[in-house]
Amino acid sequence: EVQLQASGGGLVQAGGSLRLSCAASGFSFDDYSIGWFRQAPGKEREGVACISSGDGYTYYTNPVKGRFTISSDNAKNTVYLQMNSVKPEDTAVYYCASTIRERCVYAMDYWGKGTLVTVSS
Repeated sequence: EVQLQASGGGLVQAGGSLRLSCAASGFSFDDYSIGWFRQAPGKEREGVACISSGDGYTYYTNPVKGRFTISSDNAKNTVYLQMNSVKPEDTAVYYCASTIRERCVYAMDYWGKGTLVTVSS
């Protein structure tokens, strides 16, 4: 069974950095697109970053472009989200998710439990 486990969340001051990790099992990174989503209190879930299995490109949504970086360590079956210059509006529960599709989509097939990131001002 496909499983995803996000970790690394915590409290960080605005302007600081944090790295989230997602340990995956039950699938090959070559065949699945995998990415990060987040959901702030009272708001809908939104995409953050993703790696497409079809072309290997990384994609970012506008609020995090230039600040966040998604990367993967295939040997460890782990995906990371490096968060730099964080802002209070980055506060949210962050989820990693995957899909068999060769492009990143919002309706991912598999979801892990989220990890909470709180950015203080």
